[in-house]
Amino acid sequence: MSLQFYWYPNCGTCKKAKKWFDDHEVAYEAIHIVEHPPSREELESLYKKSGLEIKKFFNTSGKKYRELGLKDKVKEATDAELLDILATDGMLIKRPIVTDGEKVTVGFKEEDFEANWKM
Repeated sequence: MSLQFYWYPNCGTCKKAKKWFDDHEVAYEAIHIVEHPPSREELESLYKKSGLEIKKFFNTSGKKYRELGLKDKVKEATDAELLDILATDGMLIKRPIVTDGEKVTVGFKEEDFEANWKM
């Protein structure tokens, strides 16, 4: 099983997730979320497989999120509109996102990683 690990190298949470993978000897393919952001189709697939609300995919602490005034938009927009917005900029996407093609986790919680990604 090959994991895809969407991350941003300067992100502290991403570094913790990467360290967890390395410490547990879990193989993954690291994908720089800004240089190679998931396409709108990939985002839709990740969203559907995650079982999470679409707003959980937004990096709400990011500068870009605040600049674009997305806090209010996220409340009113449809899922399709929100996917379109997410697909415009990797910096808008909460990270890390990890998937094996079936399961998806967003962000880093050690218990989620233990439950989903421990080999």
